[in-house]
Amino acid sequence: MTSRSIRIGGDEMDSSIVQYIKRMYNLMIGERTAEEIKIKIGTAIVTPETQTSMDIRGRDLVSGLPKTLTIKASEIREALDEPIYKIIEAVKNTLEKTPPELAADVMDHGIMMTGGGALLTNLDKLLSKETGMPVLVSEDALSCVGEGTGKSLENIGLLKRVVMTSKKLRQ
Repeated sequence: MTSRSIRIGGDEMDSSIVQYIKRMYNLMIGERTAEEIKIKIGTAIVTPETQTSMDIRGRDLVSGLPKTLTIKASEIREALDEPIYKIIEAVKNTLEKTPPELAADVMDHGIMMTGGGALLTNLDKLLSKETGMPVLVSEDALSCVGEGTGKSLENIGLLKRVVMTSKKLRQ
């Protein structure tokens, strides 16, 4: 079995947005505002349909006063470049290590994305374009990671066997 869990998702995307706004506009925004930006206008591929903008509020780092500015989806795509690139690279590296029989199965059934980061608009399309494989977003992407962890812990014996087998395959 070849799988890889990466810790690049919603939180890292939010942090990238905070840093981008700070660097480009000298405006400090909170994580909650960054998440709202990501949800409303964040996208992995900018298209005419996704080329929107929104007003955001933060604290001007020069004057220290509250300030409002308009940010475009294309700017948020730029802000998300690094986490998106890391996700694509992790998927490609995993596919390169996948045994041929499994790769054929993935080609037939697709790559399943889970977690909050999977909900970024057009991330599935970009990943499909980059890998040449079908990409699906889990029906309940936000909670399925937690549910899977809970089910794994319910069957800890099986989890230990899978982990041990995985370690042997990596050696």
